[in-house]
Amino acid sequence: QVQLVESGGGLVQAGESLRLSCAASGSAFSINAMAWYRQAPGKQRELVAGQFSGSSTNYANSVKGRFTISRDNAKNTIDLQMNSLKPEDTAVYYCWASITTMRIANSYWGQGTQVTVSS
Repeated sequence: QVQLVESGGGLVQAGESLRLSCAASGSAFSINAMAWYRQAPGKQRELVAGQFSGSSTNYANSVKGRFTISRDNAKNTIDLQMNSLKPEDTAVYYCWASITTMRIANSYWGQGTQVTVSS
């Protein structure tokens, strides 16, 4: 059984940066795919950045050039570097991953972390 725990959210002013981290805990597992999603009040959850096959990455048009998703295999973390933050980036950010344990793959969601960007 695997758990994903996000951290790094907070309140910042427009133009500043934040780095979110998603820590995967468990025993003998491997990450097949990973992504960060976000959900603003009154809106549906949307994909922000993801790595779903190979090493290629995809980003929402609204964050291209500002956000970067990465994986630290040594620490078992999935990170999201967010630069030049805008008020419209305000949302709860969720980590997602497809993880294989004992040759069985399952999808996991983190609990979410709040990011608030003030103007």
